[in-house]
Amino acid sequence: MIERVNTNAAPLVGFSTGTAAPLSQAIVVGDLIYCSGTGPLDPATRTVVSDDFVEQVGQTLSNMLRTVEAAGGNINSIVKCNVFLSDVHNFQDFNAAYRAFFAEADDFPARTTVGAVLHRDRVQVEIDCVATKA
Repeated sequence: MIERVNTNAAPLVGFSTGTAAPLSQAIVVGDLIYCSGTGPLDPATRTVVSDDFVEQVGQTLSNMLRTVEAAGGNINSIVKCNVFLSDVHNFQDFNAAYRAFFAEADDFPARTTVGAVLHRDRVQVEIDCVATKA
């Protein structure tokens, strides 16, 4: 059985003005949660929260966690993150923000981090993840 998860606690935006995004925020299959990529958008306004890289990372991770929680998981159930950075020179700052975010978790998820051209102006980071139901 496949369950589609969408939550107002995390942003879901269209890919061009006036269009609905052709994706779900998360899909649950059995006990696995597959979260679509999310970025540093305010859930209410759907605008980029800041041009500060570290603030963008914090917002992106928070949005990801809200989606995981809406699907029945929690910070400890995140098992894999895929990270996309618009500038790989921010890797060290990303690691510091990521470490702080997961500081209270039981362990760090597995992770891949790559440099990428991101689809929205001003967005410097995007993250997707796989989690389990808690």
